[in-house]
Amino acid sequence: MSASQALLLIDLQNDFCPGGALAVTGGDEVIAVANRLAAEFSARQQPVIATFDWHPADHGSFASVSGQPVGSSGELHGLPQIWWPDHCIQHSQGAELHPLLDSSLITQRFYKGEDRAIDSYSVFFDNGRRVQTPLHAWLQSQGIHTLTVMGLATDYCVRFSVMDALVLGYQVTVVAEGCRGVNLQPDDSYRALEAMRQAGAVIR
Repeated sequence: MSASQALLLIDLQNDFCPGGALAVTGGDEVIAVANRLAAEFSARQQPVIATFDWHPADHGSFASVSGQPVGSSGELHGLPQIWWPDHCIQHSQGAELHPLLDSSLITQRFYKGEDRAIDSYSVFFDNGRRVQTPLHAWLQSQGIHTLTVMGLATDYCVRFSVMDALVLGYQVTVVAEGCRGVNLQPDDSYRALEAMRQAGAVIR
């Protein structure tokens, strides 16, 4: 499959939806948006990419590993870190895609957060930008330069992914109705969308 555009579905996993370990309010509400967009892209023979948070059970970002309270901040191997509840552990039910997502339309899957020593919000790089995931190289090999992005969560994995995509030279559209945020602070999602817009993304 070769196309100039792709749909990027970010971390539509059980643990980020209601009932999950790191549930985002309304996280399951975006699944219908994802299915609609995936059907449109699939009909045009354009790739539908799903990304996964994919942590080992002892990942360093987990509050249970750090011994710090969930939601508090600290440092992990020289980088600022928020301590999260254990989530998206490899091969667990929480790491699986939401059951209402039409996974038959997904053409590629990419995984992040596998290194226990560093967190990875972006689907392109770890948080220290030390290691790149295979995603950029794959997109380049397919001639893809335009991305439509949606998913969970607006203020972390979506924001970091979009910022990196822009730096890498992609044209990016963010589907706001297909995003929901963690919102440790009440306006985090709004601020994330504004930051993406100011960096060059189209928000629709």
